[in-house]
This record gives sequence, structure tokens and C-alpha cells, in this order.
Amino acid sequence: MSGSNSSNPAEPVAEPLQLSVHAMPSLDLAAQRRTTMGRWQMLLVLLVCAAPVIASYLAYYVIRPQGRSNYADLIEPPRAMPPALPLRDLQGQAVEGRTLMGQWLLVVVAPAACDSGCEKRLFAQRQLREMTGRERDRIDKLWLITDDAPLRPALREALTAAPATQALRVPAADLAGWLSPAPGESLESHLYLVDPMGRWMMRAPATLDASKFKRDLERVLRAAAAWDQAGR
Repeated sequence: MSGSNSSNPAEPVAEPLQLSVHAMPSLDLAAQRRTTMGRWQMLLVLLVCAAPVIASYLAYYVIRPQGRSNYADLIEPPRAMPPALPLRDLQGQAVEGRTLMGQWLLVVVAPAACDSGCEKRLFAQRQLREMTGRERDRIDKLWLITDDAPLRPALREALTAAPATQALRVPAADLAGWLSPAPGESLESHLYLVDPMGRWMMRAPATLDASKFKRDLERVLRAAAAWDQAGR
């Protein structure tokens, strides 16, 4: 019909536009919980592994019976070996400090000329190691030579006698950032004890009584027996 506003019934009727609302991606809370739990488990494992080390140091440094005295000087806190300590072997090859870790170290410091005092400390170093009996395999002997002078042939031969003494060169100025003498003494006056993690923790008196120092050494070895084993 002319003028009519009615639609042609034959024409298709347009359907209304449908809008779909998509939900935001949900967080995987279960995955987050697993990640958090894994981190806590890893932390727990690390604490369990470190517990014997912490306990041994607490037993020796903190929980000490009243009236007990140490002959040697305890270094509190222990001093870590500088990572860039310029060590060289007798052939002049660089040696990384980390290769010394894993054993207790009885350390002598002296120039290559090695006077009578140096010879006495090297002898005491050998004797002390042997005096610890079955624990001796946990201890290595180290001579830190503070200059570039050659060693006497007889001294070099003595160092190789089993159990051998490792000799490494390092400038005294660099050693001063790690080891230090008692007041009024020189760096060469003492025997130094370094733990298997490379930390200097004890200094024997300049006038050494080997039997008294042996008792301190044995206490340290007993305190660390739970976590320290012989060999690197």
C-alpha cells in the first residue's frame, strides 16, 4: 500500500547485535602455591646443610664453658681469604685461592731465605699435624713465601718429603689484607690456622708451645667433625 510504513514481510528481520563478554584469565593460584612451596623447601634444604657448620662455630665461639681458656688467639669473626689474593707456585704459575679450600691449613709466613725462626715454625707445623693422630689427614701444611728469592736446594727438598708442604708465593702487602700479627709482632712470627672454607680463624702465639696449641687445634677439629671430612 502506497505511503504505508509497514515492512515487507518477505524481507529478513535483522537480529539484534550480540556482545560476548570474555572473562579475564584467572591466575593459577595452585601454580603460585607450588612455586612458593618449592622456594621454602629449597631454603629449608640450605638451612639443613648449613646447620652443622653453624652449630660447630656456635659451640666453639659462643657456647663455651665458663673457665675454659684458649692458648691461641681466636679471630672473631673469622676473616675470609681475599678472592683476588695473588698466589703463585714456585714455577711462577698463578694459583687460585679456592683450590686451597676443603682442608684445614696450618700456615707459615716467611721470605724464601727462611731463617732459624722460620725453620722452627716449619718443623712445628709438621709436628703439630702428626700430633693430631688420625685427624691429620684433615690438615694441610702451607708456606706462604713473601718474596721472589730462590729457595735453598736442601729446603726445597725438605718441602717435598711426605707429607709435602705446599709452598706458594704472595706479596706480604697483599697478605696484610687477610692475616695480621699480634701487637708488637711481625707477620712471620706466628702459625696461622685457616678453616676449610678459607677463613683465618686462629693465630698461635709467637713463642709457640706446641702441646698447648695442639689442644686448641684438637678442639677445633672436634667441633667441626660433623661437617668436615678429610680431602678436598
